Amino acid sequence: MSTNTGMPFSNLMGVEIVERDKARVTGRLVVREDLCTAGGILHGGAFMAFADALGAVGGFLNLPAGARTTTLESKTNFLGAAKVGSTVHGEAIPLHVGRRSSVWQTRITNDEGKLLALVLQTQMTVEA
Repeated sequence: MSTNTGMPFSNLMGVEIVERDKARVTGRLVVREDLCTAGGILHGGAFMAFADALGAVGGFLNLPAGARTTTLESKTNFLGAAKVGSTVHGEAIPLHVGRRSSVWQTRITNDEGKLLALVLQTQMTVEA
């Protein structure tokens, strides 16, 4: 497990990478009060940023030497809430890995395995 994602904003949020591989990236995020809405539930932007970090790590792992990646598009379906003090878990898997882009699906669940958000993102390959 690594608390250093290589991305300053993700580190600030507290994203923890549990596993990283070309075919699967998992992580977790403790729902802190400063990541929540006024109602004490994880902000939608925090869900999206968490998923974006996992997909970006996966995209990076699939790059040719010297290339970088950036998020080109992201879509989130919010299906449940995560209360302050809980932990959310994410699993990103590639649906497509090509020369110019990769597409990642991230499932975000709670400790009981309930699906809270489903994110689909496209990572663009930026050649050096």
